[in-house]
Amino acid sequence: MNNPVIEPFGPLKQESAPLRNKIMQSLRRAIETGYLEPGTRLVEKDLCQQLNVSRTSLREALRQLQAEGILTDLNNRGLAVVTVTREDAENIYRIRGVLEPLIIEQFIENAPDAEIETLKAQSERLKQAYRQGNAEEIVSTKRDFYDLICTGARNPIAFDLLKKLTLLTSPLRRRSVVRPERQSQSISEIDAIVAAIAKRDKVAAHKAAEKHVANSSLSALHTGDGVIDL
Repeated sequence: MNNPVIEPFGPLKQESAPLRNKIMQSLRRAIETGYLEPGTRLVEKDLCQQLNVSRTSLREALRQLQAEGILTDLNNRGLAVVTVTREDAENIYRIRGVLEPLIIEQFIENAPDAEIETLKAQSERLKQAYRQGNAEEIVSTKRDFYDLICTGARNPIAFDLLKKLTLLTSPLRRRSVVRPERQSQSISEIDAIVAAIAKRDKVAAHKAAEKHVANSSLSALHTGDGVIDL
């Protein structure tokens, strides 16, 4: 399928990766793209049909996502995508403001030159996505950008935490990234991060990452008329 929103809910192929992990990945992408909005109740029968999986495998994946705080229990009425409050969102961005600079510093410490070159290429794709202004493409390409950084940092604990935090704020990020003023600002910030990484300048990279998260927070949590309603 060409539609990036619908794609997460196609039948899953039976491959070597554990099926539970593939179901979780598909559900995460559906939340990330907005196919599953906050508060959406998950109907097991429908999901099994859409993903072509057994109810046992689906329930294993749902339990894991619930344990991660991505899904919430509806008092014995099933599970729903968690709804993030304004206070939650503010705290998430505060944590990201500490976590992302740390991960980028560890990338500089641990990633070989080849991974830096790969990151540069991905940054160009990310900037192109910003210029095109498609929210789903920006969020997807930015996820791939940070996946490269987190993998190169060799810190799987931080990687898992960052994935959860960014997923929880997906609705805010999708609205923020398509604002024209934020698009040009983000391109400049990404350039600064990548330039510092290329020089293996941890101080400059740390500052650039902090600035990027701070500006992302301002854009996501505020509009010209004040704080948005979550």
